[in-house]
Amino acid sequence: MKIAFTIGATLLSFCLFAQNDSVTVADYYRAEQMLYSNVAQKVDYASVRANWFGNDQLWYRVLTPTGSKFILADAVKGKRTDAFDHQKLAAALSTATGKNYTADKLPFRSISYTDDGKSLLFTTGNEQWKADLKTYTITANGAPPRMMDYNPNEVVSPDGRKAAFIKDYNLWERDIATNQSTQLTTDGVQYFGYATDNAGWKHSDAAILRWSSDSKKIATFQQDERKVGDMFLVNTKVGHPKLEQWKYPMPGDSNVIMIQRVIVNVDKPKVIRLQVEPDPHRGTLSDDISSSGTFDDVDWSADNNELAFVSTSRDHKIEKFRIADAVTGRVREVFEEKVPTQYESGQGAINWRYLSKTHEIIWYSERDNWGHLYLYDANTGQLKNQITKGNWVVTEMLRVDEDKRIIYFLADGLDAANPYFTHFCSVGFDGKNFKDLTPETGMHRIQVSPSYKYYIDDYSQPNVPNVFVLKNISGKIITPLEKTDVSRLAATGWKPIQPFTVKAHDQTTDLYGLLYTPEHLDPTKKYPVIIYIYPGPQGGSIGGNWGFAPTRGDNNALAELGFIVVQLEGTSNPLRSKSFHDMSYGFMAENTLPDQVYGIRQLAARYSFIDTSRVGIWGHSGGGFATACAMFKYPDFFKVGISESGNHDNRNYEDDWGERYIGLLTKDANGVDNYEAQANEIYAGNLKGKLLLAHGLMDDNVPPTNTMLVIEALEKANKDYDLIVFPNSHHGYGQYSYYMMRRRWDYFVKNLMGKIPPKEYELKISFDPRNGGGR
Repeated sequence: MKIAFTIGATLLSFCLFAQNDSVTVADYYRAEQMLYSNVAQKVDYASVRANWFGNDQLWYRVLTPTGSKFILADAVKGKRTDAFDHQKLAAALSTATGKNYTADKLPFRSISYTDDGKSLLFTTGNEQWKADLKTYTITANGAPPRMMDYNPNEVVSPDGRKAAFIKDYNLWERDIATNQSTQLTTDGVQYFGYATDNAGWKHSDAAILRWSSDSKKIATFQQDERKVGDMFLVNTKVGHPKLEQWKYPMPGDSNVIMIQRVIVNVDKPKVIRLQVEPDPHRGTLSDDISSSGTFDDVDWSADNNELAFVSTSRDHKIEKFRIADAVTGRVREVFEEKVPTQYESGQGAINWRYLSKTHEIIWYSERDNWGHLYLYDANTGQLKNQITKGNWVVTEMLRVDEDKRIIYFLADGLDAANPYFTHFCSVGFDGKNFKDLTPETGMHRIQVSPSYKYYIDDYSQPNVPNVFVLKNISGKIITPLEKTDVSRLAATGWKPIQPFTVKAHDQTTDLYGLLYTPEHLDPTKKYPVIIYIYPGPQGGSIGGNWGFAPTRGDNNALAELGFIVVQLEGTSNPLRSKSFHDMSYGFMAENTLPDQVYGIRQLAARYSFIDTSRVGIWGHSGGGFATACAMFKYPDFFKVGISESGNHDNRNYEDDWGERYIGLLTKDANGVDNYEAQANEIYAGNLKGKLLLAHGLMDDNVPPTNTMLVIEALEKANKDYDLIVFPNSHHGYGQYSYYMMRRRWDYFVKNLMGKIPPKEYELKISFDPRNGGGR
């Protein structure tokens, strides 16, 4: 009896322990409901995607509480109406097909109008239908129009008649009507091919080029990577593995990718080589020459007789503006700009233009510490005037109206509420008549009509849902369109993200962030903290996404499990001043971590429920680099870290990334280079907390050797660590991303919260039934 009593008491004690110290399946399921695919189903009127047609008319489909609805807006008349009578169309379609359709769940997502506007066209399955908008008589209209064959590796000419593509390292042109191909170049060979951009982290046969507006010439290059070092990866399979080998230059390499610029005549194939030395494979906007999928930093003249282009130095510190004669290949130097750190031409797009009709250049510069536009004389290379000015930045030039000499652009820093809120503005070439066309507080996203007379203004804040209005180009409201409704979501207990402001580690600079808390927060309790980090320096943890989002990644889900989750946009990230962006130039390994630590301490002083004795951190790619760095350099502050696919040693990452933000690799008198002190493996012996490393073994962006270096250092230092590998995954984990997410939850629950997670909970993708799907 005594033994039985003891066993019973032990079992009771164990059950109580499990009850108090376990996170249940129900807890995980509740957290799963905070993922976007589930949350979005409870948000209404959340998106307006304009389909412009006719005389500044547009239609869009919006999701309602019960289904969907099509809306027609006429900018000229200032009217917003239903695009058609949904009830009548549903009834007519049900009769015609013998199926039962309702007004709010019609079986199509796209519509078009006949030229006379009297009938509606839509497709269901393999059948196109035509509905008379007066009588709602529906007739079968045959098979849907066949879409033109699309090859993502081809670049179609402006007249739509030709397509340029790469074959056998040479450039070819295909007549779209006849499908006849013509070879345009003949001397391309492996590793010295035309229009290629397939080194570093890119593996693509897509042609990188820019057509002239008359579709008769192509601006491109011959890419020389013959002496560039190789990268190797080996897949996992039964039997002999497959070796992947390609060109992958790294910092310090004596040979990097170079481009020899050419112009190719298409009708009578001829290659004109520009009379200029080869350029490094660099761009003014990002690391390379094709960030936008096309040939960056080139601009044809109006008559297509000249090609303007910018040459970027290997270290991104020197920009040379040049103009080439498209017939002779002669190149004229116009001006250059030198910077002590790194030059960039904006954030969202290349922000320079060659205005050949008036022999002017619109140029982007941060010379006064803010990113602004300047007007240059293209003949003399002399500055005419500064166009924009102030303590704010031009992020993207959307349109240049040469006739009216007006520039339309996006800018950050104009909103007193948050410097990251984007606004839509206009200004004259002379810098006069500046106007903020979107003065409402918030983050503005713009959809401009093809005529550029009207635009949809979608504005919101992280905790304030979207408002959609139709405006004219002067900023006057034509008609309201939609307001995002979160009432159904709020009824479940959801609450919006909390924006906050703290000081940077310099105790002077304002920093901005987002705070996620459990739905049923108990302010009398202490909660462990998780920082989601992406340190940039080209993006940031929030990455410019300061509009409303009902949930972000799995931040809300982690909060619902019982954590406080923080995203803090630290110093050395873009979208603010040049000095802000350059605060850690040359030592990228700072990773905004001093800001993260100081920011958390400020939040803890503000909110008593934050437990600074239990702080975790996680991130992917650059965030993986920052996470391991945090665990090694702040081992007494960060207790748990999850480092995914980190570029832990930038000597083992592609050249243009490190050389842009750190500078060229140099060695001191002792042979120690300037990258070594920034390598995570150097500090691995400092680890005190729990660290989980993850990497895809076929990662062609950040090679897995980066994580292997850290593993080797940890083992040499006799440090425990945890590891997840994805044998055949690239930089993102693809089909295993939900597996990684679940393991991330488990790791924080077990090691930061100190509880037992449910075993092998399976996360699933959910589909919005308003779009015809279900879980």
